Amino acid sequence: MLTKRIIPCLDVNHGRVVKGRRFEDIRDVDDPVTLARFYRHEGADELVFYDITASSEARKISLEFVQKVAEQIDIPFCVGGGVESLEDVATILRHGADKVSINTAAVKNPGLLSEAARKFGSQCVVLSMDVKRNAEGRYDVYIKGGREKTSLDAIAWAIEGVRLGAGEIVVNSIDEDGMKKGYDIALLQQMTTAVRVPVIASGGAGTIPHFIEAIIQADVDGVLAASVFHYQEIAIRTLKKALADAGVPVRHWEEST
Repeated sequence: MLTKRIIPCLDVNHGRVVKGRRFEDIRDVDDPVTLARFYRHEGADELVFYDITASSEARKISLEFVQKVAEQIDIPFCVGGGVESLEDVATILRHGADKVSINTAAVKNPGLLSEAARKFGSQCVVLSMDVKRNAEGRYDVYIKGGREKTSLDAIAWAIEGVRLGAGEIVVNSIDEDGMKKGYDIALLQQMTTAVRVPVIASGGAGTIPHFIEAIIQADVDGVLAASVFHYQEIAIRTLKKALADAGVPVRHWEEST
């Protein structure tokens, strides 16, 4: 069985890492390069950076921090936010990112997923989804940093995204984002059943059992979190030991010392 990935998520706003709850009450955390070095040392398997206001402000992603992070760490990292074209994907990869996350632009121009996959390979193309449960119990897709509801059903969009070329899906629950009450297991189970590419859980981690539940109950390939790592409520090495004790295969945490 492949090892499960522990992935800190760093939301970047104008060059600073920030964190909120349900995409609101945004607070400053730290410098992205400083945090990237810290997480690499602590044993993170990957990092994800989202420029959270690039799409809503109709601007390109800030590339300065991308290049600096690439110079400082030797683990894979993904970058998203404000990606609108194949040129944007190429620029982010050229600045050192290993993967590019596409959310709003994929909804508006699904062909971008196919173009990017053909040009750079599916392994570089991540379909990022912000989703929210509706009154019928299904999940709607939101864009522009969770600010705009679309008519897309989340499960159907994930299937289509993979067909178009996405090699990985990060699914973030808006309902659970920053709440620390646990991942949306039902959502994740539907996702991992529907697609045959890696699925990364996002939104809701608050305790070590939450990570274990998502991996064991929903069979996700990775677990992404922000607050509990940023505020050092859960140490990555402690989390990895707990996962290993629960029978979850993880990359050994001492390899990153």
